[in-house]
Amino acid sequence: MNTKNLFLFLFLIKVTLASAQYTDEINSNRPGFSQGAFSVGKNVLQIEAGFGLGKEKHSLLHTKTNAFAIDYGVRYGFFKEQLEVSLIGTYQSNKVTDAIGSYKLSNFKSNTIGAKYLFYDPYYKRELEGPNLYSWHANNSFQWRDLIPALSVYAGVNLDFSDNPFTPPNDSGFSPKIALQTQNNFKGGFVFVTNLIADRIGSEMPTYGYIITLTHTTTAWFSLFVENQGFMSDFYADQLFRAGTAILINPNFHVDGSVLINFKDTPSLLYGRIGIAYRFDMHDEDEYIVDRGKGREEKKNKKKEKKKWKKKKKRKDKFVPEDSGNEDGGL
Repeated sequence: MNTKNLFLFLFLIKVTLASAQYTDEINSNRPGFSQGAFSVGKNVLQIEAGFGLGKEKHSLLHTKTNAFAIDYGVRYGFFKEQLEVSLIGTYQSNKVTDAIGSYKLSNFKSNTIGAKYLFYDPYYKRELEGPNLYSWHANNSFQWRDLIPALSVYAGVNLDFSDNPFTPPNDSGFSPKIALQTQNNFKGGFVFVTNLIADRIGSEMPTYGYIITLTHTTTAWFSLFVENQGFMSDFYADQLFRAGTAILINPNFHVDGSVLINFKDTPSLLYGRIGIAYRFDMHDEDEYIVDRGKGREEKKNKKKEKKKWKKKKKRKDKFVPEDSGNEDGGL
């Protein structure tokens, strides 16, 4: 299945198919390249950074490349729990060797300022309901509602520099980027994230792609992930595969490592990458997404209770029930 068909397939799945954003432990997009649906939380500043070393070999151009890359992300939640702004990018320096000699290329592969907003969270109702006290099986087995993901949207602007060998020609300046992010938190410590991305919209060579990430938390401090990223444009198309691990040092700090490969030779890629994520936690209180339907239901229940109480007070013998709220027990 080529990238275009797979992108369409994933989009159709999402078409046919609320809790506090803040978590007790750091919520990082690393070590993968996808973005989860949830923000870092209101008044939380998070720094995510790393570097990688890689080798590339192009069979048609007969070139070999040694690459050094620095990737970074700055995320901040403000105004509402569901909202975060971010600066995300990668700077790369390549030493290219061909039949004539060697030369260096360096610039930003990406540099994007954007904002993400969670508009649907299926998990907060479950948290408010609490566990089923009568069935261990109900709390620990798969349920069809687990397939309903949290949904967020991202909109950003690429900041491109002139004479950049890593971006399409004539793309210097600004170009928009949008993405749909979904996240499923399955039982057993599995998290499944998908991103559907339209990048450099309106430019001569727009890019369309997807990222699929599966993370498994094996212990309270150790997790593994696998990831597939596909993208296509008239400038460059590829299928990338990543795998790695993250280790939680404390609730606000983790370290990670990963590898990247592809299965083409124009060029072939092999990268290793390590990094960190650190959270400056200034969060004061959780804010829950308001369920208007639930609010209306609660108001109806309160009205019913008031009517029942009025009926109780109209007893002919003038007796006041013990649950009247009187501190003396109704005497």
